[in-house]
Amino acid sequence: MISVNEIDTIAAGHVYDTAGDKVGSVGQVYLDNESGEPEWVTVKTGLFGGKASFVPLARATVQGGDVHVPFDKDKIKDAPRVDADGELSPAEEDELYTYYGMSGGRDQATDTGSGHTDPNSHGMVDAQADATAGPVGGTDTRTDRTDTQGHDTSGPNTDQAMTRSEEQLNVGTRTEEAGRARLRKHVVTEQQTVTVPVSHEEVTIEREPITEATRGDALNGADITEEQHEVTLHAERPVVEKETVPVERIKVGTETVTGQETVTDSVRKEQVELDDHTTGHRDSQR
Repeated sequence: MISVNEIDTIAAGHVYDTAGDKVGSVGQVYLDNESGEPEWVTVKTGLFGGKASFVPLARATVQGGDVHVPFDKDKIKDAPRVDADGELSPAEEDELYTYYGMSGGRDQATDTGSGHTDPNSHGMVDAQADATAGPVGGTDTRTDRTDTQGHDTSGPNTDQAMTRSEEQLNVGTRTEEAGRARLRKHVVTEQQTVTVPVSHEEVTIEREPITEATRGDALNGADITEEQHEVTLHAERPVVEKETVPVERIKVGTETVTGQETVTDSVRKEQVELDDHTTGHRDSQR
């Protein structure tokens, strides 16, 4: 059970389910118009908190500025959609209590049971409102307090309090195509010079004197004749052959580089001014 005094402590907190998983951030707290006690809290879910789900506070607890409720995340996110417009009607409250399997009423909230009486509409309290706006619920002990309540003069009388809202920047990222890189190969021709050893034959002439051993061959034949002797010369020549061999493998890929970018945009917020015509005093609250 959450008290009125704990509303400010959960203003910047989150809602956790029965398994301890975070469901979303705290949005608005709804008070019972009869008892003035917190009875419902909205949870901002979805991308950038774009959706809000109602969760009963009957068995909720506050731990370190966060709200822990006895329901799982899927149950909360699938709750009936009710506009968080500052007023929760009896029909809407009945629908929510039925969905969560509760009988209704802060003191009668059980998993089963009956005896639900129609409650009054529930007023909304912004859990992130400025603490100087005054107490929410409880008893004002000032001796100069009267029973006169403020009312809406700009249209239908919807509530006894004014809700101040402001815009906040919710910045995220998305991945989009920034360009393409292509790995391509083509053929180029270059000159290579290789030195290879080669050999060849050259003519040599040997002269030997006539000896007893060679005299017979020397005197064989006519005395004076004309003769020719021939020898075949050989030489090596470079022979070039080409073959294709793999030399390396090349791949193209990507890597993620993280940097910082600053986003600037304008936001609107409401300001409340007090015109006190009895004293001529004018006060502003942000």
